[in-house]
Amino acid sequence: MQHRSLTVVLAAASLLLAAGCSAGGALPGKGGPSPGTKGSARPGPSSSVPPAKGSVKVTGTLATGLDSPWGVALLPGGDLLVGSRDTGRIYRIAADGGKKTELGSVPGVAPGGEGGLLGLAVSSTYGADHQVYAYFTTESDNRIARMIYDEKRPAGNQLGAPDTILRGIPKGHIHNGGRIAFGPDKMLYAATGETGDRKLSQDKASPGGKILRMTPDGEPARGNPDADSVVYDYGHRDVQGLAWDSHDRLWASEFGQDTWDELNLIEAGHNYGWPEREGKGKGGSGFTDPVLQWKPSDASPSGLAYAKGSLWMAALRGERLWRIPLDGTKPAAAPHAFLKGTYGRLRTVVAADDGSLWLVTSNTDGRGKPHKGDDRILHLKVT
Repeated sequence: MQHRSLTVVLAAASLLLAAGCSAGGALPGKGGPSPGTKGSARPGPSSSVPPAKGSVKVTGTLATGLDSPWGVALLPGGDLLVGSRDTGRIYRIAADGGKKTELGSVPGVAPGGEGGLLGLAVSSTYGADHQVYAYFTTESDNRIARMIYDEKRPAGNQLGAPDTILRGIPKGHIHNGGRIAFGPDKMLYAATGETGDRKLSQDKASPGGKILRMTPDGEPARGNPDADSVVYDYGHRDVQGLAWDSHDRLWASEFGQDTWDELNLIEAGHNYGWPEREGKGKGGSGFTDPVLQWKPSDASPSGLAYAKGSLWMAALRGERLWRIPLDGTKPAAAPHAFLKGTYGRLRTVVAADDGSLWLVTSNTDGRGKPHKGDDRILHLKVT
């Protein structure tokens, strides 16, 4: 399949994003659901307001000895796909017992700095197509490709040839973003960074410093602010966490610079301020404030998940897991930190189907202090 270049696709976004218009009709209202959803709550206990103070219990270690783990995707049935940022390899780890099987490597991965094999996702129709999606850094750009996972082939050779669905996302030694996830609307979302080039975040013709929304084929999704663009919002520095709550609202965790890290409620066409604003309130008008902010020493957030009525945010520099209980679009209580300093840097958190969490450490990424057994995947029971 031949895809339009990002330069052409994104150039038309500038005027419409500035005006907050949508080619598919009005944009979702404040705090509303993602396009393509009806906004009804998913069933389960997570729909109610959670208690102000919950608890976290580490019930076991699923896997140890992982090399620079970054992206994680949950397979039907509960097993995990885990990617190695620096080697480009993808592994399947059994949820029952932790058996590790190498699927293969993603061709063209060029690790360096904060780049390499980053986010992973499985298709919303995985049962029919067995497609695995990867966001990764090459010698020239960041891009998204999909591969067919064939479990019948020998271990180490189970991934088909990659089909690149989107290319031309700016790359840098830092701030490559990289988280990808399929939303409740079955569209693919990708978080990108501004690569250290601040002006990209406010440049509506660049995919850097944005959240992108596309079809599974990499085309602009219906209901985007501009019908010919994959850009969903803008004004980000380096988003590495995406999660939807029980009412299909999209949340994102974002690295600040020296002042404030952010938790943002994402709305189509909105400008989240970087580099004109970091955190709440200062730096001009027309920007959407974060819902919460943290000092970078307490957070530097990467992964984000939703379970049991709360958002769970994995912190790298902060070396802790933050719980943010929600009451609609607002915190139900002050954020609370768990596991502070216990397992080092925390990269990715994933909600299992039963409401428990998988938590992935990040001490072999060149910035941590690895201990025996790092990196590892922990299983957490939360209430």
